[in-house]
Amino acid sequence: MLEMIDLSIIGPAFVAGLLVLSTHVPLGRKVLQRGIIFLDLAIAQCAALGVVLAGFFFDVENHLAIQMSAGMAAILSAALLNWTERYWLQFQEAIIGSLFVLAATGSILALSGNPHGGEHLKALLVGQILWTTWDQLLPVASVYAGVLGCLWWFKHPLLRFYFPFAISVTLSVQLVGVYLVFASLIIPAIASHQLTGCRGITKAMIIGAFGYGLGLILSSIFDFPSGAIIVWCLAVVAILSNSVSIVRRVFLGRKVGGE
Repeated sequence: MLEMIDLSIIGPAFVAGLLVLSTHVPLGRKVLQRGIIFLDLAIAQCAALGVVLAGFFFDVENHLAIQMSAGMAAILSAALLNWTERYWLQFQEAIIGSLFVLAATGSILALSGNPHGGEHLKALLVGQILWTTWDQLLPVASVYAGVLGCLWWFKHPLLRFYFPFAISVTLSVQLVGVYLVFASLIIPAIASHQLTGCRGITKAMIIGAFGYGLGLILSSIFDFPSGAIIVWCLAVVAILSNSVSIVRRVFLGRKVGGE
């Protein structure tokens, strides 16, 4: 089985996963704190709609147009949600859900006349992380570094949360797909919610790294769709990690009580 693991393919894919986690872990923890769980899914779907619309309007694949279209769709949706949060906070979750449905069905409508529409939609949802190359990672890392700088430096929610969120998700959707974007943001954040500061981020990063690594290995050995199996591995690793912590606390509590 080990000979089926091609490090030239898994290597850049795993590093891509770590880069995604580097921004999605702190952003995911902020999402949980703000109580807007499906924000990431809605903005990710808007970025995916931007990719679809770029392909709809340009006959030849234009990478610059795709990036600009996806980025603008994500940024505009982030700006809209920042505005609705200020004026219609009580309806924010409903607005986020509606935006997700509109973006998802918009993608379906835009691809309805494309004979390969189903394949394109699947690629956007599940992702093609195994197609990642080393050349793609340096510019992505540079943008993610800027995102982390915004999270650290700015105070206004639009610049500290919504815009960095939109930019990060725009790149991540094209690297790993909508489902993995959501899983990378939420699952490690939930698993580490009881820890604060660096400890919480460290635990979330470790869970994410193990999930991506295990998923890529299983995908190579059993020919599973990489994005789908990584989502499941993230969930399993998170559950096992917290189960071990719970057992350890119970055992130590009994030991102290017995003494």
